[in-house]
Amino acid sequence: MSASSPVTQVQPFLDPDTETWSYVVYDHTGGTAAVVDPVLDFDAPSGHTGTGGAKAIIEFLRQEKLTVEWILETHAHADHLSAAPYIREQVGGRVAIGDQIQQVQTIFREVFNLEKEFLVDGSQFDHLFHDGDTFRVGELDARVIYAPGHTPADMAWLIGDALFVGDTLFMPDVGSARCDFPGGDAATLYRSVRKLLEMPDGTRMFMCHDYPPSGGREHRCETTVGDQKRNNIHLHEGVSEAEFVAMRSKRDATLPMPRLIIPSIQVNIRAGQMPPAEDNGTVYLKVPINKL
Repeated sequence: MSASSPVTQVQPFLDPDTETWSYVVYDHTGGTAAVVDPVLDFDAPSGHTGTGGAKAIIEFLRQEKLTVEWILETHAHADHLSAAPYIREQVGGRVAIGDQIQQVQTIFREVFNLEKEFLVDGSQFDHLFHDGDTFRVGELDARVIYAPGHTPADMAWLIGDALFVGDTLFMPDVGSARCDFPGGDAATLYRSVRKLLEMPDGTRMFMCHDYPPSGGREHRCETTVGDQKRNNIHLHEGVSEAEFVAMRSKRDATLPMPRLIIPSIQVNIRAGQMPPAEDNGTVYLKVPINKL
């Protein structure tokens, strides 16, 4: 990066309940920002939503006098509900995701037997990005990198020198994302990660989640490509595709379903919007029995 290039500023926000990292990515030169993977508070036993975490992001944006251009989702999350519509309502911006969200919508329209009006063309989002697309966040150059495997629709966002990888990778001492959701595939994830790790070693890499090893450290959100190549417990240099697939498949078979997968998917494939209210004015989320 040259001396005249804008600096990629990254402000992280941790949602302790779901161990999710959201980000504001910006440069002060242009005063423009993107929000990545914002979280809507959700209490599963009561079905109540809240906006405490999203308000912290909004407060920061207003404090720094930033204009939101993009609200970027790395994928349709299975562990938290998106706050993208609330962020857009409060501070503007366009909600965007990768074009392969159509695959995920098609899968889960059948799983949840959604209303016939639900479209599987991604039109619930303001913009669909394609692999290799370029865009800007103020003065920052940004690029879209298709990185499937965890789901068929994962995208990584390279904004300046900051790479937001969603659930593709975790911190080096935690490893990699599971691949046993509908449409997931461990071999595909291996190839996606290898593509990401071809970037310069100094590229900053930001996680969507961190699950610190028991008895270990505090939550962390940032590492580098070089650190992942040397130290990732699942995908460091020298691990073959066959070795990774065998490990990932065995491990995934032992994992419980994410606590919030049922409500999260129904909301997130709608760009964070709730399903239509029924004739009594109440919104309901379905629980498919013996399906997932």
